[in-house]
Amino acid sequence: MMKIRSLAVAIALATGTIGASAAHAADKYPDKPIRVIVPFAPGGSTDIIARLVTQRMSQELGQPMVVENKGGAGGAIGAAEAARAAPDGYTLSIATVSTMAVNPACRPNDLPYDPIKDFQPVTNFANTANVVAVNPKFPAKDFKGFVEELKKNPGKYSYGSSGTCGVLHLMGESFKMATGTDIVHVPYKGSGPAVADAVGGQIEIIFDNLPSSMPQIQAGKLNAMAIAWPEDIASLKGVPNFKQAGFPVLNQPVWYGLLAPKGTPMEVVNKLRDAAVVALKDPKVIKALDDQGSAPSGNTPEEFAKEIKEQYDWAKDVVKKQNIKLD
Repeated sequence: MMKIRSLAVAIALATGTIGASAAHAADKYPDKPIRVIVPFAPGGSTDIIARLVTQRMSQELGQPMVVENKGGAGGAIGAAEAARAAPDGYTLSIATVSTMAVNPACRPNDLPYDPIKDFQPVTNFANTANVVAVNPKFPAKDFKGFVEELKKNPGKYSYGSSGTCGVLHLMGESFKMATGTDIVHVPYKGSGPAVADAVGGQIEIIFDNLPSSMPQIQAGKLNAMAIAWPEDIASLKGVPNFKQAGFPVLNQPVWYGLLAPKGTPMEVVNKLRDAAVVALKDPKVIKALDDQGSAPSGNTPEEFAKEIKEQYDWAKDVVKKQNIKLD
């Protein structure tokens, strides 16, 4: 009995020592630079937003946050490396709808990470609106007429996206499911060529991130039918969001958030989130995000985790029901 009791005491003491050590490490955090993996190439929206917010966070944390681009495989290479990192708060990563929902839904058997099990969400940095727009020659001029025209002519019209099994492809397929319409998907290698063909009339419809289509909409070369955004956008007067149009399932903007590896102490996670909230309230950061067509978020780790899971479940549902396959 004494041996068992002694063992129990030893375990308790060891556990307490380890717990105290971890707590002490969290108290000191951060005491060296923090690496932030961006799973895409430099210069894109993910990279720009990551650098913008983490630079301001560095001032709050007292240590540099060093962005490292690890692109490839639709973000899977960088995300996988981040998932394998030590859970100490010194290797973080940027989450997108592509890396946390669409890629896992489209590649369920060959991704080297699990979007739910392998990460600890910190906060959503920012959201960006999506849009469905049409060539000005399209017969309908508003969303109601747009859907009616598609229903009257199944299979007649084509829509472009930035690529097969991308978030905008899934948005188009989700639109078809929600509205009961039949439009033909034409995948492109990026939004730029898709926008160009929509303007030129080679395709009639485009699903896109709003920032890349907005110049053409403002120039009258595309007509916006609806946006995925929680509220009206002043520069798109009269254009409803999908919820207002009666399709709340489509009212999903894209987001860019911060992740830590699973097992990172919550004291560390909360410090990071607190620093992000301060950064996202900075007027200079808000203005820079607005210039990118984005708006700050700064939700809690629990809220961001819920956001990720809901988007992942949505993506899996669309991929399964529409039988979407990667080329």
